[in-house]
Amino acid sequence: MEGRLNRLCAWLENAEYVMAARSAAEEDAEALAAYLDNPSWRADFEADERGELPAELPRGVLSEDGIYNALERLRELPDALRGGTFPQSGKGRE
Repeated sequence: MEGRLNRLCAWLENAEYVMAARSAAEEDAEALAAYLDNPSWRADFEADERGELPAELPRGVLSEDGIYNALERLRELPDALRGGTFPQSGKGRE
């Protein structure tokens, strides 16, 4: 039973951390959604296609699917938490 209490307490600490980080994640999601819907995303994407962006610049944000999939996972998370099934991230789940 001691192990169960320890696991529960550790889980609660993790849950508290996640809840504290939630508002920052929601702000990031709103900013990403606005960027994706803004003509500047298309302009940045096309500039990259023309080779105008520095080679060392990370390009994850230029992946329309990457942003969309992250926003969908965030949208699905509350239902997943209630139902106990979590959206797959594609990372670290081999």
